[in-house]
Amino acid sequence: MADRNASMQMFRVDARPTWCPGCGDYTVLASLQKAVANLGLQPEEVVLSTGIGCSGKLSQHFGSYGFHGLHGRSLPIAQGVQLANPRLTVIAAGGDGDGYGIGLGHFLHALRRNVNITYIVMDNNIYGLTTGQTSPTSAKGFKSKTSPHGAAENPIRPLYLALSQGASFVAQAFSGDVKEMTEIFEAAIRHKGFSLVNSFSPCVTFNKVNTYDWFKDHLVKLSERPDYRPESHLEALSYIDQFGGLVTGIIFQQEGRRAYHEENLGGEEIMPFDSPVKMSNEEREKILSYYY
Repeated sequence: MADRNASMQMFRVDARPTWCPGCGDYTVLASLQKAVANLGLQPEEVVLSTGIGCSGKLSQHFGSYGFHGLHGRSLPIAQGVQLANPRLTVIAAGGDGDGYGIGLGHFLHALRRNVNITYIVMDNNIYGLTTGQTSPTSAKGFKSKTSPHGAAENPIRPLYLALSQGASFVAQAFSGDVKEMTEIFEAAIRHKGFSLVNSFSPCVTFNKVNTYDWFKDHLVKLSERPDYRPESHLEALSYIDQFGGLVTGIIFQQEGRRAYHEENLGGEEIMPFDSPVKMSNEEREKILSYYY
């Protein structure tokens, strides 16, 4: 796949993004375009499904097949597309509000199913499109329009959720590091099974706490810790605990686990997209009789 000719330009569109200048989503878009090009993918082989929010615009600015759906619904669409045609590279994307609030139920079930898709969550710790309300990942005490005295709730912890529900690939990236984000996206797409990449994507307009500088001061890169073993579930949990979830890199990867379509259909050679329709003339006539 990597030997095929492909370029970032193939995944660009003419329309300019409408994100605020400096928004972390620009980096997510560029890193994803670079990642699929590095993998040698062609635009007609990729489907990007997004939900509502600033992050949802990703499918409008990415030059492949795309689907911009309702709040929190990017995952059901992405899973359905991949199961209908496993030959496609399917990516879902959304924000922390879209994925961990409205779409939390879909997120949990996607984790345990292990459908072969990549899910990128553009986590800015706030609702940006609706001009700055507390989101599921906002820290306790975070002040916003909906929590002027500080959020009283503990935040959702997506890395813990992913690991506890059996995700086979869990990673975290940061929009201030294009190179690492691109490498993580490539690894997530190559992984067979469900891949979560929580991507810190600062909202420069409405979140004045979790800024680029704040992340640079707090994030720890796992790639700079040569002894770290992403195949160890226990070690992944330990590092998340030790650094309060503020790590980047591939946190956990389980190789060899069968993806959902393999579990249910018995193997890659049996794919619904390729399966011939077996129907007698009598059955066909019976079905047609319902409509004529």
